[in-house]
Amino acid sequence: MTNPNNATITMVHRVRFVDGHGLTIPTFRLLKDDGHLYADATAPELDKDRALAMYHSMVATRLLDERMLAAQRQGRISFYLQSLGEEAQAVASAAALAPQDMILAQYREQGALLHRGFTLDQFMNQLFSNADDLGKGRQMPVHYGCRELNFMTISSPLATQIPQATGFAYGQRLADEQSITLCYFGEGAASEGDFHAGLNMAAVLKTPVIFFCRNNGYAISTPASEQFVGDGIASRAVGYGIRTLRVDGADTLAVYEATRQARELMLKEPQPVLIEAMSYRLGAHSSSDDPSGYRSQQEEERWRKRDPIGRYRLWLQHQGWLNEEDDRRQTDALRRQILEAMKLAEQRPRPPLESIIEDVYASPPAYLERQLEQLERQTTVHPEHYSVGQGGGR
Repeated sequence: MTNPNNATITMVHRVRFVDGHGLTIPTFRLLKDDGHLYADATAPELDKDRALAMYHSMVATRLLDERMLAAQRQGRISFYLQSLGEEAQAVASAAALAPQDMILAQYREQGALLHRGFTLDQFMNQLFSNADDLGKGRQMPVHYGCRELNFMTISSPLATQIPQATGFAYGQRLADEQSITLCYFGEGAASEGDFHAGLNMAAVLKTPVIFFCRNNGYAISTPASEQFVGDGIASRAVGYGIRTLRVDGADTLAVYEATRQARELMLKEPQPVLIEAMSYRLGAHSSSDDPSGYRSQQEEERWRKRDPIGRYRLWLQHQGWLNEEDDRRQTDALRRQILEAMKLAEQRPRPPLESIIEDVYASPPAYLERQLEQLERQTTVHPEHYSVGQGGGR
């Protein structure tokens, strides 16, 4: 017997409740903590240049995060979000894509954008909301976007990008493009209604979208144990009829190979895939958060021993592709480049005030023109309270 979806129905004659505990999804992992492959594991096909490019993107992301968190503490920018301990997820997954693939991010995927070619100057211009910012200074820090790099502008509300990714991927399918969409989000965002709507639409419409869930253990201060009871987020995708894989998010090689195979699968046959990357957020949720209020130092130290950059560095050294002296020299050079880019961005002027009403309408309506005039008068009368068109921090 079959149901309306032509799926085979098995009949039983006694009451038997299914609670989900019978479904435990394994975690795909290739690298041990010492940087060696497991005996039965096979490394993905990575040449030296690509492997090193991924490593340098991960290191650059961490250095950028360190510098900009310090800048926020100094009052030079208003807000920042680090990806400490999660660099492998963003960089390795992005590295497995093609340039024409679309990325919709949440707000901890600066590594993916950096690996695609977003420059340090572009990062700094956005963080300082200056006149060279692609978003014209109208977004808070870390809300990046770049049309040329197929990276959709980040928005603050959780999970809005999930149904948007489904819609974008549906367009790719209708146009018969050789491209896919990758959508990042955290396990906390999977509690939003947009998650369920987006996954169900993707399953029904068979859209080529990878839903990439970063399960880092905490939705700000709420641990995963207080967010849900089931087997993580991956089990939910199974319920929607979506192919699913769980991967060690601190294993650069495993994340790369999981994403590569998911992309290959959906190019052959349009369909969604969910990848749940199990990881740990080593830093605070944001510059406004203090994790010591909800987790212990001992817990953090246990996870620091599984640092994704350190594990991947060991693998590269085992291949003979990286030595400590070159690594140290390149790291020092990156630090200088980041500092220089920050100083330059800090001195660039603010966007012109009139740009605040651009880009929504072909011609700004009269009521916006009136409001702009009022704002211009206000900034003229009280210049000490505004930094319009001037350099410097907030």
